[in-house]
Amino acid sequence: MKIIAVANQKGGVGKTTTSVNLAAALAEAGREVLLLDLDPQANASSALGVEAVPGRSLFGVLTGDPGARSFREQIQPTSCERLRIITAELDLAGCEIQLAADAHRLTRLRQLLENYRITGAEVEFILIDCPPSLGVLMTNALAAADSVLVPLQCEYLALEGLAKILEMIERIKQVSGNNALKLEGIVLTMYDARTNLSQQVVSDVRQHLGSQVFETIIPRSIRLSEAPSHGKSILSYDSAGMGAQSYRQLAQEFLKRQTD
Repeated sequence: MKIIAVANQKGGVGKTTTSVNLAAALAEAGREVLLLDLDPQANASSALGVEAVPGRSLFGVLTGDPGARSFREQIQPTSCERLRIITAELDLAGCEIQLAADAHRLTRLRQLLENYRITGAEVEFILIDCPPSLGVLMTNALAAADSVLVPLQCEYLALEGLAKILEMIERIKQVSGNNALKLEGIVLTMYDARTNLSQQVVSDVRQHLGSQVFETIIPRSIRLSEAPSHGKSILSYDSAGMGAQSYRQLAQEFLKRQTD
């Protein structure tokens, strides 16, 4: 079982889109996948058509509520075969306050996932859709993860934002004790081949980070934007479209990296 945090402290970069559609593409490729929605906005949950209902987020488990369902009991099926989810809801925002005085507040999720792994996890990959802020939820995700996948929008100041993300990863390794945390790779998103800016960002990021950048580039696509409103991944909503093909290609490249 491998745990991948999909993270970027900047919002609107395609983080949830990548979490949902990479998870769906890996499931389509025959892998058992669990998507963990750790963003209180619950966009990943709604994007897969799974309603966020009270008591079905990880809030109770993370905060030690004795009446909460266990981690395993929170797992729900989705309309995608082999893809399961733990949904989010707004109560997750309360973790910041609830865990403020907890000595183990940064490693609560790591303990949960380690227990899940030991007691016979049914999945090969866990993808964590992180909130776009460096608070207790993202810190927990990075402290629990084996690697970090960073979606990076092809826009001005992309490299400056990337430097902050890489610095954040190093900081989390120090404060959480997760020294094995590594960068899974950078996924370039919202690419518009018609603009010089997108092409320049791709060139600059590849020049600075080389093989750490995935070859697959996710295009800017109206269909990708529409799919969540229908509660479907892009693979279900527009299976033959450019967005679906890109995420299938990303999944194959991701899987190849696991064996290299």
